[in-house]
Amino acid sequence: EPIQERFFRPHFLQAPGDLTVQEGKLCRMDCKANHFPYFYLHQVSGLPTPDLSWQLNGRPIRPDSSHKMLVRENGVHSLIIEPVTARDAGIYTCTASNRAGENTFSLELTVAAKEVHKAPMFIEKLQNTGVTEGFPVRLECRISGEPSPQIFWKKENESLTYNTDRVSMHQDNYGYICLLIQGATKEDAGWYTVSAKNEAGIVSCTARLDVYTQWQQPPQTTKPKKVRPSASRYAALCDQGLDIKAAFQPEANPVHLTMPSGLVESDDL
Repeated sequence: EPIQERFFRPHFLQAPGDLTVQEGKLCRMDCKANHFPYFYLHQVSGLPTPDLSWQLNGRPIRPDSSHKMLVRENGVHSLIIEPVTARDAGIYTCTASNRAGENTFSLELTVAAKEVHKAPMFIEKLQNTGVTEGFPVRLECRISGEPSPQIFWKKENESLTYNTDRVSMHQDNYGYICLLIQGATKEDAGWYTVSAKNEAGIVSCTARLDVYTQWQQPPQTTKPKKVRPSASRYAALCDQGLDIKAAFQPEANPVHLTMPSGLVESDDL
C-alpha cells in the first residue's frame, strides 16, 4: 500500500546560544534543521529539505569575502565570519523554511575589543647593587607589555624557579618586579638576569650583586695627628676626616678651608 506523502515544517535539532568573539578572530555558528521529527524519520521520504537564511538585526546576510555559508554532508549549516569586526555585533536570526512552514532561532553576538599586543620593555632596569653580608637586598626593575609578560629570573646560568624562605620573587599589577634576598651571603654575589616574555616579544636585563664582608672600624688613637700643609686641599681634608664633597660645594665658606700656616712635622716621624 503506497505511503501517503506528508509534509512537516522544519525543526531545529541543533542551535547555538549567545556568543562573545574577540575582534579579528573567527566566528562560527552551527545549526542543524530537519523537515520532520525523529519519529517520522523511517516512515516519510521525498520531503524537501529546508532552506536556511540568516539575518543580522533584521537585514539579510549575503555571502562575501568575510561571510560564508556552508552545508556539510551531515546536514549541519554553518555561518562563518572571519575576521569578526565591530560591525558584526548584533542579533542574528536563522530561518529554516519549506512548503510546510518555517522555524527560527536567534542569538546575540558580542564583539570584544581586539587584544593589544605590545612587546615587553623596561621602564626601569636592574641596577648593579652592593650589600653588606647578612643584610637584606632587593634587585628591582619595572617592565611594561601587553598582555602582561611572564617573568623569569636567572643567577649566572641557573634559573630561579621557585621561592624559598630566604630568596623570593615578587611582581605587582603596576609592572614592578623584585627579587628579595634575606640575609645576603657571599654565595649570593654574581650576575642576575631578569627576562620578560609575551606573545609580542622578549627582553632581558642583567646586573651585578656584590656582597661585602662587614666593615670593622679601626681603634681610635689618643694622640692627635698632625699633618703637613699641602697644596692639595683634598689630601689635607681627608686626613682630618672631613666630608670632601661638602667642603667643595660652591656655597662652602672659604674660611672653613683655611689651613694653619707653617710647616708641622708629625711626632711619629
